[in-house]
Amino acid sequence: MIELKTDSEIEKMRSAAQIVARTLDLMEEKIEPGISTEELNEIADRYIRSQGAEPAFLGYQGFPKSICVSIDEEVVHGIPVKTRKLKAGQIVSVDVGTLVDGFNGDAARTFAVAEVSDEARRLMEVTRKALENGISQARVGNRLGDISHAVQKTVEDAGFSVVRDLVGHGIGRRMHEEPQIPNYGDPGTGVQLKAGMVFAIEPMVNTGGYKVKTRPDKWTIATEDGSLSAHFEHDVAITENGPDILSS
Repeated sequence: MIELKTDSEIEKMRSAAQIVARTLDLMEEKIEPGISTEELNEIADRYIRSQGAEPAFLGYQGFPKSICVSIDEEVVHGIPVKTRKLKAGQIVSVDVGTLVDGFNGDAARTFAVAEVSDEARRLMEVTRKALENGISQARVGNRLGDISHAVQKTVEDAGFSVVRDLVGHGIGRRMHEEPQIPNYGDPGTGVQLKAGMVFAIEPMVNTGGYKVKTRPDKWTIATEDGSLSAHFEHDVAITENGPDILSS
């Protein structure tokens, strides 16, 4: 069942999502060659707590850190470690979750470490655009498939592929709520969208094929063919006046 949020609940979610957004801004400032993924985790953890929030990922289903940091061919759920330092030319996806007053915020961005290849830059631009186009379809009366199709079309028109084994999701008092939101699908299909629904829309896009595999740590998910992957995510409330991006 999809839970509809009241206006006051959406404002609580906005508070959580805004802390996520500011944390991601801070990550962008700190990402540079030589910094370790654990240092990024520690910086994010301190900032989240300084804002009166809890890091929602820490301990979630056993996840050992406060943020996910995924490099190059890693799609999502990379575990920060002290010995892993960023290098120029890499792309780094950072996923952040917060819990404030009983409600969750969840968003992600992919960043360049110094100068990156033209392909990597285009991948990030296309993934960001796919998110924007998906959000544009998050309107009362549309169908869930309209969001999915907008993401898929944007990505595939650019010659890239969308990950099919991972999905966006509803969000609220729980980090993952109904419905699941695939990044591919047919327009005009699926659940009809109503005011009060809140979604975490998150295109995960590969330069190569769409297949992924789970690393031996049982968390990190990477492209099967070793191609680059990017990830952008926003929390979006569906309102009578159109999509409201809570994590902008």
